[in-house]
Amino acid sequence: MDTEELKALIVSEIDARRHQLNELSLKIHANPEIAFQEVKSANWLAEYLKGNGFSIERGICGLATAFRTSYGHGKPAIAILAEYDALPKLGHACGHNLIATSAVGAGVASKLAVDEFGGTVLVLGTPGEEMYGGKVIMANKGAFDDVDIVMMVHPAGLNTATTKFLALQTLEVEFFGKAAHAAARPEAGINALEAMLQSFAAINSLRQHIKDSARIHGIITDGGEAANIVPAHTAGHFIVRAEEDGYLDELREKVLNCFIGAATASGARLEYKWGEVRYAPLCNNLTLARLFRRNLQSLGRRVHLYDPRIGIGSSDIGNVSQLVPSIHPLIAITPAAVANHSPQFAEAAASEAGTQGLLDAAKALAMTVVDLVANPEAVASVKEEFRRGK
Repeated sequence: MDTEELKALIVSEIDARRHQLNELSLKIHANPEIAFQEVKSANWLAEYLKGNGFSIERGICGLATAFRTSYGHGKPAIAILAEYDALPKLGHACGHNLIATSAVGAGVASKLAVDEFGGTVLVLGTPGEEMYGGKVIMANKGAFDDVDIVMMVHPAGLNTATTKFLALQTLEVEFFGKAAHAAARPEAGINALEAMLQSFAAINSLRQHIKDSARIHGIITDGGEAANIVPAHTAGHFIVRAEEDGYLDELREKVLNCFIGAATASGARLEYKWGEVRYAPLCNNLTLARLFRRNLQSLGRRVHLYDPRIGIGSSDIGNVSQLVPSIHPLIAITPAAVANHSPQFAEAAASEAGTQGLLDAAKALAMTVVDLVANPEAVASVKEEFRRGK
């Protein structure tokens, strides 16, 4: 069977599973589970794959809601990643229910390609993307060591074959001052809130002198107890992002100096802790992205290789992309003006447009698997680009 005939069969296979995949997607959407608590979602996905002939390992890499499923044997080993964690209070406002179901749909349809040409297709359940970097933990524990290529698709407001993710690290900050009556004895106090506010002011000044693509943002998680008490304690959560790992290191030092300076000026004591999980920037494999783009376009979508309107963010797939050739395309389920992490996007993730997005994503992923398992030279080209980039 030639590859175009096989791709047509894959499209038909996914269309035949439309009801099953949509039902699974809506069930995950209606039962949102935040990072590392995705017990139901992980089980539903793993059981679907098991019922369709995949071998399954649960709780891999020390993560209770991570899983590894595979079909076939030998090379190339192509992993399709499923995300299924929700956002606190907003539910599936990032559309991870669609990512998960497009991954399992693509995996099951890719069996046709593996049966025809050989190789292995894996669907990896990767929990905790939104908060804790599950893929970073999995990568550090060897989950991708035997994988040749990684793919996943994220819902968005545009169709693009590549996206831009920044390196990221979080910072937890506390200031400890001295409580006093704010009217009767203000001179006896050390104002921890002033230290935090001075830090914000210093960071705002720093923003004038950092690279355009860098980002610094934060919130105060404890601002004191009462207006008539000099605050003895404040706490904040901050995120620092940069396009390159080296510049993230430089920016970390500058941001930390803002807090150190505020502590010195106010007399408050500073305690801080950088996040243990650090997200790396995404390395887009353009050879792989062009294969995917061609397949998604064949389904009637207009697909940009990259579109600056998508903005920037960060994701733990960045760490995977430093180890294995990877792509993280976007598929449109809303107008471009609708932002992820919004109530409107959560609604779209359970809409007819969301369903069509997951089906088209699954088809394009599985069609790209066909291109790879049928053409060893395509895999070699993907790997050569990755090698040159390193």
